[in-house]
Amino acid sequence: MAARTRRRQTFRISSRAPEQRLLFRATDNSSPVLIDPRPFTGTRERGWGPFAESFLRFNEQGLSAIDVRPEISTSSDGTVIHLIPGGRAGAIPLRSAQTGHVAAGLVVRPRFGWAGIGRVLTQTGWSAAPQFLELPLVPGSGREVPPWVLAGPVLARLSALLAHLQRGYEQREETLNHPRGRILWTEYLRHSFVRGEWSRLPCRFPDLDTDPLLRREIRWAVERVRDQLRIVGGLDIVARTLILVAQGILDLLGDLPAAMPRRDRLRRLAGSRLVDHALRQGLEAMAWIVDERGLGGGREQDGIAWQLPLDRLWESYVEAVTRREATLTGAEVRVGRLRETVFPLRWTGFGHGSLGHLTPDIVVRRGRSVHVIDAKYKGHLADLDDEGWRRFTDDQREGHRADVHQVLAYASLYDAEEITATLTYPLRQSTWEVLSASGRDTARADLLHGGRRIRLELRGLPFGELPYGIARGLEDNV
Repeated sequence: MAARTRRRQTFRISSRAPEQRLLFRATDNSSPVLIDPRPFTGTRERGWGPFAESFLRFNEQGLSAIDVRPEISTSSDGTVIHLIPGGRAGAIPLRSAQTGHVAAGLVVRPRFGWAGIGRVLTQTGWSAAPQFLELPLVPGSGREVPPWVLAGPVLARLSALLAHLQRGYEQREETLNHPRGRILWTEYLRHSFVRGEWSRLPCRFPDLDTDPLLRREIRWAVERVRDQLRIVGGLDIVARTLILVAQGILDLLGDLPAAMPRRDRLRRLAGSRLVDHALRQGLEAMAWIVDERGLGGGREQDGIAWQLPLDRLWESYVEAVTRREATLTGAEVRVGRLRETVFPLRWTGFGHGSLGHLTPDIVVRRGRSVHVIDAKYKGHLADLDDEGWRRFTDDQREGHRADVHQVLAYASLYDAEEITATLTYPLRQSTWEVLSASGRDTARADLLHGGRRIRLELRGLPFGELPYGIARGLEDNV
């Protein structure tokens, strides 16, 4: 009996009731997850047999979206499948190998915890927010993922919808130089044609004007998000912050009474070819709220499929820290995200298509000094303790060496009296505090060659927590 219990525990499955579909859990850049074939094959066999290929084919899109790599191997039970998480957090449905219908869910949790992700998203202004996927709902993820993970992007969509909502729908008639809607040929012949103004086209078309109903529907949606966040807002600083964001949107709407949107109306508005991207995304978010899905932590077990590239989130966080530091020194910050640091490569001969440019993440200029910063979200530094900077495996050493070569290549692009090249890695708060207390949160080395001197730095930053010196410096400047 004990052996059977241990075997069940190797399948990382959670289920609150037998009739519920299963939810598999993983952690980014962590150990593989063994997938039990039985929910996907409809058999009691512990091996995949002939169903392995169809399972991978049906789930290829979702696994790729959250950077999960499948691995097939054999064991005493036959063919087994492991899912190896990469550098993205998110949630996707897993489809049956027989029917292609959703049979289970997979959530990849961030290794620094949901709270760390929430702090980073808040400090970066949700610039690297989770992205929603065009996939079915994810079984069980509604209670696994904190509500603010998706409430943040939903509020951002509703805020953008309100900002773009200058007008609602009405029929307008206007003389234009280009056709729009339906051309009024009778009016054209009567006025434009007889005057020789052949390019002046009287048109009738649906346009936008003030739409109080849509504003009332936005109020209803924002209030629902706010109320969901209040359920967990007591000790959750991210939820409390988003509650303030929601209240700010409500203040812009004034005293309009709330009105629950109708699904058919939302579909009709979103389906219009005249609706721009921001409006369509806002209407889609409202539809999720009407269906009581997509926020996590709600009454529904299922949640929206989504993904978040953690390397991009880490880069945004390092950029935010760098900009805060730059405010204390008056330095100029340029970032690759905005294509401000791009160096094109001009190749001759063949084989030049592999790399077209070099783009450092962040470049800081101050006087005659240049500081090149490369943000690295790497798993091999996440769990280091205060003694562990030098304890790398061979693979980790190779990865680290490649990081060093990359940032030095970036540094070689600049001509300045002082050049610093920094690799910035995430650390847990407790690890960073121990290293910082002994002055070991940054390691430095000087490289001298041909009269040039470059200072190489390896810097650890606490994931989601501003270093005390930066935060204190900002307070002193206020």
